[in-house]
Amino acid sequence: MNNLNDPPNWNIRPNSRADGGDGSRWNYALLVPMLGLAAFRWIWSRESQKEIEKEREAYRQRTAAFQRDLEAKYHAVISENRRAVAHLSLELEKEQNRTTSYREALISQGRKLVEEKKLLEQERAQVMQEKRQLQPLRSTYLSFLEKEEDWQRRARLVLKEFEDALTERQSIYCSLLLPRSRRLEIEKRLLVRASTDPVAADLHMAAGLTDIFKHDTYCGDVWNTNRRQNGRLMWLYLKYWELIVELKKYKAVEKAILEK
Repeated sequence: MNNLNDPPNWNIRPNSRADGGDGSRWNYALLVPMLGLAAFRWIWSRESQKEIEKEREAYRQRTAAFQRDLEAKYHAVISENRRAVAHLSLELEKEQNRTTSYREALISQGRKLVEEKKLLEQERAQVMQEKRQLQPLRSTYLSFLEKEEDWQRRARLVLKEFEDALTERQSIYCSLLLPRSRRLEIEKRLLVRASTDPVAADLHMAAGLTDIFKHDTYCGDVWNTNRRQNGRLMWLYLKYWELIVELKKYKAVEKAILEK
């Protein structure tokens, strides 16, 4: 393109070589920037390619790391789930075994209760049969026991009278003021009654009274006013005679039942 206002040598002609002019330097002037632009573009493309490759490699590494992390988490979750399933399976098996044991224990206990119930029913039937068999014997026992009650009442009355007399006798023995003759009179009266009274004779009280009169010398302290604190042997004999009375009652009933 020619500029008419500029000198001729400054214009670019279409065929400058044909005229033998300087148009070639304008061609070189255009070529240098184009080569620079091409070089810059090549360098920029190469650097860009490197950056792209670098970013691509970084992205690939991040993707691989992320994938490895996901796989690790996946395997960890799978392992945890497997452990949980194994634990639950074990617990389920334990519960099943425990349930089976409970069921077997309940069945065994039920059978045992049935057997015990049968035994109790048999024992109850046996007891009822024995009760029916013993009913007449019980009536006989109560009848003889009622008869023995009369003898028991008389025996307890006799023992009470002997207790009062022995208490008075021991009180006189321990007294410094009462006469000895009064004590001897009580002892004589007790020995006579022990020989003549049927209940006393049945209890063989005469021998015990003689032993008391000879050996019971115990007295309370000087200021004692309770007559029951005097004597020791006499109280042992009185307790012994009470036991003999109770024993004779049951022996008499037993003898009557066996003879019947």
